[in-house]
This record gives sequence, structure tokens and C-alpha cells, in this order.
Amino acid sequence: MTAGVNVKWESPVRPEYEVPLAPAHAAGVPAASIVAPVSPLQRLRQAGWLRKGILLGLIAALWEAVARWTDNDLLLPGFLQTAKALVEGIASGELPGYIGVSLAVLLQGYLAGVLGAFLLTTLAISTRVGRDLLETLTAMFNPLPAIALLPVALLWFGLGKGSLIFVLMHSVMWPLALNTYAGFRSVPETLRMAGRNYGLGNVRMVTQILVPAALPAILSGLKIGWAFAWRTLIAAELVFGTTSGKGGLGWYIFQSRNELSTDKVFAGLAAVILIGLLFENIVFQQVERLTVRRWGMQR
Repeated sequence: MTAGVNVKWESPVRPEYEVPLAPAHAAGVPAASIVAPVSPLQRLRQAGWLRKGILLGLIAALWEAVARWTDNDLLLPGFLQTAKALVEGIASGELPGYIGVSLAVLLQGYLAGVLGAFLLTTLAISTRVGRDLLETLTAMFNPLPAIALLPVALLWFGLGKGSLIFVLMHSVMWPLALNTYAGFRSVPETLRMAGRNYGLGNVRMVTQILVPAALPAILSGLKIGWAFAWRTLIAAELVFGTTSGKGGLGWYIFQSRNELSTDKVFAGLAAVILIGLLFENIVFQQVERLTVRRWGMQR
């Protein structure tokens, strides 16, 4: 018997080689799966702004056709007549003054409502009492129309911006709080556990974990709150009139109606619509593109 014999085994070395890739059609890849270059016409078809512009153009053409068919400028001015009144109002500086007053009040009330909703939802996420408080207050005040609080606001805050800011805050806070709270509750427990493992407190848990995870619901609430704020402001200005001697868009519409200038009435309504479209496509869509779409949370 042979003792102390060590046998060393080595794996065979295989030579390296390269195999050239065959063309897609030769490899049996379906032609539909081969990415073809996009033509300029196809790029235009895929552009969202072009599709929306075509839809707006069709609506404007239909509006003009119906106005010409009714043939009554007092009841329904045409699109071209309304556009002329809008351009003249902007050129004279009259309409931008009303728009500036409305936007100044709107932004103050909107930011106050956002701050109130954030404080309520933070309290609701942190404590059981805060959760009960949020559910009770939203059940009480969310169905209450903001314009119904205007007489009370006039008694409390008088004839000034305070009354309008109060009703705007009411119209924004409750829908935003509901959306934000629903978004917070939909955050996976895994993320909450990760935040607790890092030793995050209640406020840091909300700002660093819950807010980024619930951002799609929060943005939806911000959009709804913005629309509600516009509706409330225009309705309040129609009833309330001027703010500290200065009128807003609602007051401009009301005055134009009293003067039977229907084209100016529609020009004021068109200004409200255009401002809403600008904020939707410039502010909210840019925020979505830079956050939830970039993070893969939204298609």
C-alpha cells in the first residue's frame, strides 16, 4: 500500500471564443418587437400638448358654431367675440388687476388650508386622539359648503380679506386632509418599521417616510383643494363683492353681468379656466414629473 500520495486535480481550461450576433429577423424575433425609428409625424401624434390643443380647438369651433346658430350675443357670445373681449381686457390692464387681487387672496387661503391639513393629519398619524379628531371634524365640516360660512365669516372678520381667507381655508383643508390621511394609511408597514428602526420620531417619520410614500395621494388632494378654492373664491366674490375696495375676478364677472356685457362675463370665466389650465400643466404636472413619475410611483 502506498502511503502519503497526494493527488492534485485541476479543471480543464476551455478556450474563449466569441459568437457574432445574428440579425433579429434571422434569429426568429418577430418584426413587431423590433424598435423602429420614430418619424417626426409619429412624435407629433405622441405629444400630449398637441392632442389637448386639438381638443380645445374643436371645443372652440363648436362654441362658435352654436353661438352663430343662436344669433344672440346677449345670451351666448361667440368664441371670437369672447377672445376679443379677453384680449382687450388684458391690454387695457383692467383684467390683470382683477386677476392679481383674486390670486393674492387665493394663494393665502390655499396655503393656510394646506398648513391646517398637514397639522391635522400629522396629529392623526401620531396619536389616537388626533385620529378621532380628524375623523370627527371631516365628517362634520367636509359636507358643509364653504360659501355657506361666508355670513359667519363676515361677522367674525368683517369686510376684508380675512373673510375670504377663512372660507378658502375651509374649502381646501378638509378634502386635502382626507386624501393625505388616506395616503398615509396606505403606506406599507415595512416602511414604517424601517423608520422606527432608524429611530425617527413622529414628525420625522411623517416628513421623511410617510410624505414621500403617500405623495401621489397628497398631490391628488392638492389638485382637488385648488379646484375647490377657485370655486369658492369666485362664488364668494360674486356675493361679497370687493376686498378692501379692490375687486377680484368674481366681482368683474358680476359687474359685467349688471352692465349686460356678456362677452366680458365669458372673458372673466375664460380667465378662470386659463389660470386653472396653466397651474395644472405648469405647476402640478412639473411636480409630478420631478417626484412620483421619476420615482416610478406613477405611470
